This record gives sequence, structure tokens and C-alpha cells, in this order.
Amino acid sequence: MRPPSLRTLHGAQQAQLTFIRRCAPSVSSVKSWQVASCRWQSSTSSPGQQAKKPYYITTPIFYVNAAPHIGHLHSMVLADVIKRWEQVKGNEAVLCTGTDEHGMKIQRAAMKVDMDPKDFCDSNANKFKSLAAQAEISNDFFIRTTDPDHKDAVEVFWMHLKHTLPKQLGLYKGVHKGWYCVSDECFYPEDLVAPAIHPQTGRKVMISTETENEVEWVEEETWFFPLTKYKDALLRFYEENPNWITPAHRLNEVKDWVNNHLEDLSVTRPASRLSWGISDPENQSQTIYVWVDALINYLTTTGYGAKWQGPNHDMGIWPADLQIIGKDILRFHAIYWPALLMALGLPLPKRLLCHDHWKMSGRKMSKSLGNVVNPVLALQRWGVDALRYFLMKSATHTKDMGYSNDLIAVAYNKELRAATGNLFQRIAMPRASAKWSIEQAVEAQRDDSNPVHQLKDIETLESHLVVVKDTVQKAMDNLDPAAATRATFALLREANRYISDEAPWDVAKDPSPEARCRLNHIIFQASEALRVAAILMQPIMPAKMTELLDKLGVKQERRTLEWAEFRKDLEYFGPSVAERDVRRPKWDTLFPPALDGDMSDMEALTMASNFQGDKKSNEMNMMLEVLALEARLGKDVLEQFREKKEEKA
Repeated sequence: MRPPSLRTLHGAQQAQLTFIRRCAPSVSSVKSWQVASCRWQSSTSSPGQQAKKPYYITTPIFYVNAAPHIGHLHSMVLADVIKRWEQVKGNEAVLCTGTDEHGMKIQRAAMKVDMDPKDFCDSNANKFKSLAAQAEISNDFFIRTTDPDHKDAVEVFWMHLKHTLPKQLGLYKGVHKGWYCVSDECFYPEDLVAPAIHPQTGRKVMISTETENEVEWVEEETWFFPLTKYKDALLRFYEENPNWITPAHRLNEVKDWVNNHLEDLSVTRPASRLSWGISDPENQSQTIYVWVDALINYLTTTGYGAKWQGPNHDMGIWPADLQIIGKDILRFHAIYWPALLMALGLPLPKRLLCHDHWKMSGRKMSKSLGNVVNPVLALQRWGVDALRYFLMKSATHTKDMGYSNDLIAVAYNKELRAATGNLFQRIAMPRASAKWSIEQAVEAQRDDSNPVHQLKDIETLESHLVVVKDTVQKAMDNLDPAAATRATFALLREANRYISDEAPWDVAKDPSPEARCRLNHIIFQASEALRVAAILMQPIMPAKMTELLDKLGVKQERRTLEWAEFRKDLEYFGPSVAERDVRRPKWDTLFPPALDGDMSDMEALTMASNFQGDKKSNEMNMMLEVLALEARLGKDVLEQFREKKEEKA
């Protein structure tokens, strides 16, 4: 049968709301930040009208059965970049991340190391918290599913499912027989299970054909959520919201699952088998399914249960504007989660972003293969912003991504050290004999009598500068930081080519007024490329771009998106004379020399203390010439030249 409309569900919910209120936790039992006044309600709004709520973005909550890996860091950085992008646009934004700490997998992992489950979770949750801090993730909330306020929220949600819905749409008791995967914490239908040989022990096992993880046969009394009754509503929602999931092809996977594999969802486990979780408030012998528990975390941070319980209440920052997930948990967020929200008449998240996984040397990262990247060591080796840049530059939502130190080294040396850091050095820190400055160049642009338009054969970067803001904005609004990094790098590469071709060091030798005018024009064009690029790249490299904007003398209030336009700001001034007179060693620059990419992280960190940056003196000049050639000829042409040269060799 077709489930009733959300309006019908709302009515059923309101009819029994008094009962749920008796089950709700008291406000005094909830953290202070949850019971704060609704700060997003406009004091000048008319009744029933609200001011624009903050942009609410979530990461997955990460399972604490093991230490963080590079995939966890990627999800965090991606969410943080999008939050910061909203802030660069001038919007208020809120980011939630955290840890998923219940379930059979945690229970078994804790038993394996002879630890109390809560102590085990405390230890590993701290590792994720520490990683977020080290990566400069600007999360507003770090939720743990073992938090008391989350337990309260889950109990309120659960009691709604049991008692406020029409009989055919609410929870019901039954016996579940099926294949359960502890690693994935879910049941799989018969057609998605197959026999296999365990690669390490050689024993015959049954596995999920989706994840290739082992499954076990389970038969137990349980509560069910009638997921099949929401099939039509789910399919209708997908059809009405074709852009709900990015990338688009993931929505087709979801539709296929709903059409061909949908079963009612077993939402409790016997406490005799799973004790580590949140119990049914009315029956301690049943533990609520870990995925129902986990998904509700996105509501907990909004004050659900304590501040509000239904769609007629002030829901604060809910619904989420964007939920970021990995492809392995798509079904839970794109099928189970919307169906549960529909059941309670709550708004669905506005958008899901589903990213792929990281591979090392073409193979999926795995502890058994020994190719898991430690994100803490990687951050220490490459620096926070450089690693953030690489993760976003390489981010793709259509295929798995490749991680290697060689790839990071190329991006660091070419795009950060040469195209960005050295461009700043070339135009902002000239030799004393050059006698130019960004301050003079910008000041000349404010002079209406500036005769630059009278100069012959003068080149400009304007054609590149006037389009980069729109290009980056389109990419970021399409949740594609990789395209945004390509656009800004293309601008900086052109600026480096421009400086090489225009040779301001030669122009500075000519004392004539015309030469001085030309010189100021050249320096201003290149400094504008740096200023605009730095504003646009703040979400990806917040610390380094803040440092660069500081060095350029850009005012704090002029670092938002509206200022990322050619000639928009004519009041920045670059380094002072005193700063330019101090010649810093190259390892004390914006992007200092990095170690070779073919070393392991441990080897690199061991050598770091003795590293003196003693590379060949002409290495940077060679890199700058490569950038200039790419800009002049096109990167594809240069690659063909390299390939032919290698063939001849």
C-alpha cells in the first residue's frame, strides 16, 4: 500500500504527543548548548516567520573500532572546506562531526583487547577529536553516541516510532532470520550474499557481495520498522529531487536498491547478544539497532528531544543543508534515514554528497595489506594546509582517489611552493636594487592621471582575473573543490608566466616615467592574481592564505567573496620596506622546500630536524620555467613533448 502523506503522519504524531512528552528527557539533563534560546529566530520577524538559519553541514560519525585513517581526514576536510566557503560568501555555517560508538563491532573490539567498551571508546574517540584539531577542522559540535544527550534523543525518537504512528507504519514485533555482517552492522538479503574462501584462514565463509565482508546467519526476536511501506514515498521523493545526491549516478544505485532489495528493517538486537548500545526504554532486553542510533546524531546536535520533538516546533538548524558520506554508507543515509524521518514527519536533509575512497598504489587501503596512511604523520610531514590542498585537489566523487607521497610532492613543489609562494617572493620581496613595491603599484591604480592606457604593447592578466571568481564559485557551489583548485592554480600559473615574460627586474632599470608606469602595472596585475586567489582559497588552506593576505596587507573585512574581483580592492599595501630588507632563508618562506616524495612518512619525519633545504640552486628557476611553458603552450602540449623525449631516451 502507499503510505499516507506527511500531513497525515503529522496528524497522527500530534494526536499522541502528550504521551511522548512524558517520555522525553528533562531540559535540565541536557548540555547547556542544547537548551540555549533559539538564536536563529529573528526578533523582528512576524509570527511564524523565521530568519535564515545557518548552513548546517555534517560529516559521517566515525566508527571507533580502530584509529583514524586518511579517509576519515578527507571527510572532515571536505566538510570543513564547504563550511568555510559558506563563510567566505558571508553566510553563517555550522559543522558537526563525531564518533559512532555502539554496536557489535565495538563490543567485540573491546573484548579482544580486554577493555571495558566505554574506556575503549573514550580512548579512540579522543584520537578522532585530536585529528580534527590538528587538521584545523572548524567543527562546532563533536558528538559521541555515548553522550547522555544523544541517548535521550534516541529514546524520544524511538518512542515516537513505537507510539505515534498508524499501526501499519510504526514498529512491530517479529522474528528475523537472515545474514548479518558485523563489520557493516547490517543485514543483507539472500541475493546479495555468496560463498567464499577466507583469504587468511582458508575456511569457507559467506560474504556480502557488496562489501566482501563476512556475514553470519542470525535468527532472533526483534522489532521491525516497516521500510517496505515507505517504498512509494521514497521513490516519489527521488523523482521530485533528482539532484538530492551528488554525484547523480549514486541516486540510480539507491533507486535500484529500493526497487529490488527493499525489506522491512530489523531495528533491535537481543541484549543477550548485543549489550553495548542504547536499550529500548520499555524493554531492556532489546538494544536499538546501531544504525538507527547513529543516524539520529544529526538531530541530537540541533536540540532534538530537549528543545523540540516535531515539525511544528522550532527545529533550530535542522534540516541539514548538506550531509557528507562515503559510498559505503550510502544506503543507510539515502534509504533508511529519509524513511525514518518521513515516518516522524520531519524534513529530510537538503542534499547528500557521496565521495569515493582512497587507494594506495592502485589498491584499496587495508590494514592487512599494510598500506593504510596515518593521517597524523601525514599532517606532520607535509603541513596542515598542504595536505588539505592535496586532498581537495585530488577529490573526486566519480572514482576512487590515489594517494602517494610522490603525488603530494609534485603538487606541493609545483602548485604551492613555485606557483604561489615563489610568485609572492618575486613581486613582493624584490631585491633592494629593483626599487618597486606592491604599495606603489596599488597606489598608482588609484591615480586617475595614471597614463597606463597610453603604453604600447602592454599585456594584462585581466581576462583571467575577471572569470576566476565565477569559475570557483560555480565549482564550490557544485561541491567540487578539485575544480576550484584547478581554476586558481591556472590563474597563478598565468601570473608566473606573465612575470617571466614581462621581466619587471629589467623594466626597473629604466628610470623613465613610462618605464615606472609599466613597472607598476606589471606588479599590480600579478599582485591582484595573488590577492584574488588567496581570498578564493581560504576555505582549503585557511592558515596559509591568511598568512598570504596578511603579507599583502589586505584588510580583514575585505577577504570575503565579494572582494575577489579584479580592482575591487585598491587599498592593500604589501610588505613594508623593513620586511623587504630582511632576506629570509628559503625554509622560512610561505611554502618552504619539502622532502622527496619517495620517502615514507616516518623516514621524512626522522630527517626533518636535519633538513637544511640544500637543493640545487637552480631548482626553483627550473620549476618556474615549467610553469611558464605550460601557460604558453598548454599543459597537454608539454606532456606530449615530455613523452616524446622519454621515448627517444
